Amino acid sequence: MGSGVWRAVTGAAAALMLAATPAAASDPLFNDAHFHLTNYVQQGPPLQEFLERTMGTKVGRVALFGIPLQQTWSHENSGDFAPTYYLQSDAPLYYYSFTDAVIAMAYRSLPTEQQARFDPMITGFNPADMYGVDHIRRVLTIFPGVFEGIGEFTIHKEFVSSKVAGAKASLIDPALDRILDFAAEVGLVVLLHCDIDMPFAKTGADPVYLSQMKALLARHPKATIIWAHGGLGRVIHPVEAEASAGPAERHPRHVEIIEALLDDPAFPRLHFDISWDEVAKYVVSSPEVVKNVAAVMERHPDRFLFGTDEVAPKDQQGYLHVYEMYEPLWRALTPTTSEKVRLGNYARLFDEARHSVRAWEQANLH
Repeated sequence: MGSGVWRAVTGAAAALMLAATPAAASDPLFNDAHFHLTNYVQQGPPLQEFLERTMGTKVGRVALFGIPLQQTWSHENSGDFAPTYYLQSDAPLYYYSFTDAVIAMAYRSLPTEQQARFDPMITGFNPADMYGVDHIRRVLTIFPGVFEGIGEFTIHKEFVSSKVAGAKASLIDPALDRILDFAAEVGLVVLLHCDIDMPFAKTGADPVYLSQMKALLARHPKATIIWAHGGLGRVIHPVEAEASAGPAERHPRHVEIIEALLDDPAFPRLHFDISWDEVAKYVVSSPEVVKNVAAVMERHPDRFLFGTDEVAPKDQQGYLHVYEMYEPLWRALTPTTSEKVRLGNYARLFDEARHSVRAWEQANLH
């Protein structure tokens, strides 16, 4: 195909995507900023089925990605038992770059009006590899008109980081800086998982990864970064004050750390998602915690997004579970802030990314 024809094709595709408006149900409950179509062995529902039966009329738009890590089935380790989750085996995880092609082809299989309800993300790259950014650029080149962001990808994660084959990702690795520089150039949304602390950290100690994360954010102020789960995890508990403090003084410290980051003018494009049932259990653990979290959201209504972090859900009931866990928080928020966290902030960030990435593709694909 000649370069002129190629530019015409990609230009037409870009114009079509920019003109498309989400064909979502009226009055959806939420847009999902964090969703894995496939699991740790690359299995999941057909995208059409997920759209029609699982999202249905309840969900507007979904940030769509797989999982970049494949769980090895080592017969020496688990015998005839085939693990589908990283906690089910001691065998290593390895980067599975084909996940991006799977997502792109599933997305392209949908009619245009249904495509507009998804915002695909590139996730099959190794953030510890200086060539990682080249994978992202290559995917944009091969699948123009599809992707709008990168992630969820992991730097530090309880029980996962130590299982990844090869070099371990780090917040101070120049490979990560190359990736975030490129994301800012193109306008890609970045969904980054990094635990704020080590597992089973001591009460009152400073979170071990916080200073490195702040330095990373300061190096990339133009990148739109969503810090997944607010830095929390299955055993990465909210940061507390000294054990000698009373309960009312202990619980808010994690919230205070997040608010300090949001107040810092050095991090103008930092956002947080409140995805995963493991995070929801912390947020709704008591009326006091709900009140503290809601207060921060009211002061920074444009900086939080809801996500499910569901992995290859089997039905709508299971898919909506995380949203329903947050019911005490939805009741505590004003209608305006609730709408932004559940719907508006997602639309704003991903609409901006959709426009920016399509424009970059038009300017750079030949």
